[in-house]
This record gives sequence, C-alpha cells and structure tokens, in this order.
Amino acid sequence: MKNLIIGNLIAKFPIIQGGMGVGVSLAGLAASVANQGGIGVISLAGVGLFEHDSTTNFVEATKRAIIKQIQKARENSNGILGVNIMTVITDYAEIVKTAIAEKVDIIFAGAGLPLDLPAYLNSDSATKLVPIVSSARTAEIICNKWQNTYNYLPDAIVVEGPEAGGHLGFKPEQIHNEKFALEHLYASVQETVSKFEQKYNKHIPVIVGGGIYSGEDVYKFLKMGAAGVQMGTRFVTTHECDASDEFKQMYINANIEDIGIIQSPVGLPGRAVNNDFLEKVKNGQKHPINCHYHCLKTCDYHTAPYCILHALLNAARGKMNSGFAFCGSSAYKTKEICSVEELFAQLIQEYNEAERKDLAN
Repeated sequence: MKNLIIGNLIAKFPIIQGGMGVGVSLAGLAASVANQGGIGVISLAGVGLFEHDSTTNFVEATKRAIIKQIQKARENSNGILGVNIMTVITDYAEIVKTAIAEKVDIIFAGAGLPLDLPAYLNSDSATKLVPIVSSARTAEIICNKWQNTYNYLPDAIVVEGPEAGGHLGFKPEQIHNEKFALEHLYASVQETVSKFEQKYNKHIPVIVGGGIYSGEDVYKFLKMGAAGVQMGTRFVTTHECDASDEFKQMYINANIEDIGIIQSPVGLPGRAVNNDFLEKVKNGQKHPINCHYHCLKTCDYHTAPYCILHALLNAARGKMNSGFAFCGSSAYKTKEICSVEELFAQLIQEYNEAERKDLAN
C-alpha cells in the first residue's frame, strides 16, 4: 500500500481508523492503530461522561477528558493521532479549541457543516483540518467558505457513504439507492476537489469511508484514485478497542438481517445492530430522560424516546439491555477478536491478494 500524506504528516498505511463514540474509540484503540502505521482517531462524542462530575459540570468535564485522552494516546504512541468531532455538539467550539491547544495532529469534523473550523486555528497551530462530507455539494460549500473567509482549504476530505455505521448524512430513501453508492460519491467529490486543487495549487487528498471492510475493498478504492480509506467497524472487534467485550460480541453474533436503519432521537437515520432495547423503542416504549447535558443542538430531550448519549454509553460499558451498538453494514462479517497488529497483517494480506488477482487478469 502507498503512504497517506496529509500536509507534512505521512502515514505508512493509507488507513484511518474511524472515530466511534461513545467510548468505542478512545486513546487505547487510537494509539494502537497509530503504532501500526495507520491514523488512530479518538472520538470526542460524550467523552466527558467518563469524568466524575459529568452531570454537574459537563463542559469542563469534557475539556478535561479530551486532554486526558490525547495525552494518554501520545504517551503510548509516536504515530499520527486524530480526533473526531461532531459539529452538532452544543459545546463544539470549546471542544475544537481544546483539541487544537493539545496539538492533536488532525481534527476530523462531521455530523454537520464545520464552516467555521479554520477560525479556531492560531498562528502556531499544527493541527490539520479534515471535514467529513456526504456529497460533492457539501465539499464545494466547505471549500468555498474556508477559502473565501479564512484563506484556508481543507488539508484532506473524507467522503463517507451510506454503508457507514452510526449517524448517516443521508435521507432514509437515499441509503439503499445505488446513485449514492460510495464509488459514485467518491468520483463526484474528487472531481469537485480537483478544481480547488488546480485553482489554489494545494493538494487535498480525498479519503473514502463507509462499508469498507477488507484489504480487497482498500485496493479497489485506491485503484480508483482515493488517497486512503476510513474504516471503523473492523476495528471494533480488536482487543485494543475501548468498548466492552459485550459490545464486541454484538458484532460477532450479528447476522446480516440483524443490521438495520434506525431513526435516532437527534433527527438522523443511523445504522445499528438490532437488539431488545431497540425493539422496545420501536414498539413505542419510552425511556424517561432527565437531561443533564444538552449535548446535541438537534436533540429535543422533552420529546425524545430515550437519551442516545446514555444508550451509547451503556452499550460501550456492556449494558446492552439499556443501550445498543452502532455499526457499519459489514459488521456481520466479524467472527473473532484479534489484535490491531493482527488486523493490519490481515488487511495487508488481503490487499496483496487483490492486487495479484488484478494483475493476473
């Protein structure tokens, strides 16, 4: 595999581990991926919940937790580390400022339009800014806004397709529509980005994510011209993943028919492994909410059937009867838990086999 180059950062392998929250990809997983030559990513969604004062001082608890996670990952890795930040988070600005102050290598920003992200950089900031988009139109809007307002273009762009796990940037009717397949999305985003590259003489790597599971998938998209891939689901069933064993077992036990689309309380569709908790929600059983956080701009906790923050936290901690597991479309393919090192070896082997078959033809 070729290197992934984002500005002055060079990853040995063009593999970004997707940011998965709440509590699924923290310092443990991110550091392990970075040590193998990929880009490890800490999800900052709900990270403050792991602090003792989260219900009374959520903003400060979140800032403290971010610093702890980044520093812990740095202590255990010399590789490239990023954070994933949801734009719809209420304290988005403080989270971005904290991550930049800690000099994290990359901010991956999605779940909304991070139109003002460059505004938080300082003259001595080294952090790279990478928006996550779901269409060429979104990429164009962000590039125009950043360039015209801040004289700054994205250091890379991740285009995430509808096969991804978690919240999806698509309408329900688009998720299974072939027109929105990742191959088509990548081609249109790459075409749009190329115009900005040529006009402003800046290389903007386009990275693909959503449903990528095997080394064969990696080969397919690199051959198409993608600079790299973002993978989340396959990293869940590793020893180093920060989620509970019960969470990982949900993936291993899942069949293809167990994976479906849900309507999240925050107003977006999402992909998850079905379980008793989601069945009860589907049948109209509501779970009382006493919101201490007001963490998402799009969530009306007065009418929400359950608190998604608590549901995801419970799942990460292994309490599957009061939570659920987000997942990508290929989660049912996982059958065992391995180390991150073993996973990279498998991906490289699968990639090499796909390349040999392609050359033989």
